[in-house]
Amino acid sequence: MIDILIVEDSLVAQEYLIQILSSDPLIRIVGTAKSGEEAIEKVKKYHPHVVTMDIELPKMNGFEATKAIMQAWPTRVIIVTALEAKLLDLTFKAMSAGAVALIEKPPAFGNENSEKKKKELIDTVKLMSEVPVVRHRMSNKTSNTSENPVKKNIKVLAIGASTGGPPILETILKGLPKNFPAPILIVQHITEGFIDGLAKWLSTSIEMPIHIATNGTFPLAGNVYLAPDHYHLVIGKNGCIELNNDPPDHNLKPSVEHLFQSVAKLFGNEAVGVLLTGMGRDGADGLKLMFEKGAITIAQDEQSSLVFGMPNEAIKTGGVTYVLPPEKIVETILCIVSNTEGKS
Repeated sequence: MIDILIVEDSLVAQEYLIQILSSDPLIRIVGTAKSGEEAIEKVKKYHPHVVTMDIELPKMNGFEATKAIMQAWPTRVIIVTALEAKLLDLTFKAMSAGAVALIEKPPAFGNENSEKKKKELIDTVKLMSEVPVVRHRMSNKTSNTSENPVKKNIKVLAIGASTGGPPILETILKGLPKNFPAPILIVQHITEGFIDGLAKWLSTSIEMPIHIATNGTFPLAGNVYLAPDHYHLVIGKNGCIELNNDPPDHNLKPSVEHLFQSVAKLFGNEAVGVLLTGMGRDGADGLKLMFEKGAITIAQDEQSSLVFGMPNEAIKTGGVTYVLPPEKIVETILCIVSNTEGKS
């Protein structure tokens, strides 16, 4: 059984979540809380496997509660919140504080997306219940780093991330200079509707301009482009961004695989590919193709990964140049690019 604590200040929404989650025979509701303070006490009392956390709570909000829980009693926290602009900054702060996933609060009965969103919530709870509770995101341990990276003229940096990715992306992008000599293309698996919030949240701490990628745009150096919902982000033969409507890859759309393969074919050894924390194996084969074309390829290490799925699958292919924690990924990228002198 998966023991769940539901944190939600609205009694109506609380009952709705109880009804949704308890419909699965593997899920057991062990308690509810209407405030951040109560959530902390209930976590201490019940030791749930998973906490579903609302963001907008009286007094102590969901971000503050998540931070306190992760400091005192590390627990898998899933942010379940409405898609409201005023809440998105706190939502991504909660992910930085240790929340393992975020999902849109399922709409009420009668909404055409109701059943889909209810299934997503149940599936997310069950998947996240298997994620390790204690994370060691910052690590000084490295492997495959005995040789100094060779300086190269890089025309693109391609990054793929999934579960646990947003705070790692923030760490990496924050460490790169605003005059970074290549465009940065990113596929981050995230719940539908949250990509705009991710872009705005990153913009608060990143010096480089953050964009949601649009079709036909020529990517500029020192700019970050995030794949939008429902489309694969690739680089076309003319070097422009293309958003294609091909079928999902690994049941994902956008997929890291599509991005990495297009970068490998167009840029060859003038590229860097980075595969970060996440479930499954999306991007593993594409990263290997980049490696075979002469690109520098980097996988996040196990100790700093929330889920060592995608990076591990890439390592197994033999197509990874370096295996590194986030801070070392930044250092390595800065060593590789030949016309950037540190952070400006």
